[in-house]
Amino acid sequence: MYNFDKNTIYLTRGDTLQAQLNIMQNNEIYTPIEGDSIRFALKTSKLNPNKTRYLDENPLILKTIPIDTMILQLDPEDTASLDFGKYDYDIEITMADGTVDTFIKDKMYIEPEVH
Repeated sequence: MYNFDKNTIYLTRGDTLQAQLNIMQNNEIYTPIEGDSIRFALKTSKLNPNKTRYLDENPLILKTIPIDTMILQLDPEDTASLDFGKYDYDIEITMADGTVDTFIKDKMYIEPEVH
């Protein structure tokens, strides 16, 4: 099971998430073009003591989002081994011209399943 509170995601560990994304640009929906790429990255919320970078250098989950569907899909194996708790995620587009825009940045909570 999953749900959203604005851009905050609540996901039961090991469940599938499918979310339709939109990119707003100048109050209009931007439609990606050939050469654009979109990616989702998830990291723990733990920062170094100076709060200038994450303790873990590499994302725990890194997914490419197809530009033709704009659907973020997390599969059960993506979260099955994650600890319960709070994570940080962002979704960014790299446009064909090299422009990079992080259009969503928020929290994701991995929640326990009930057996």
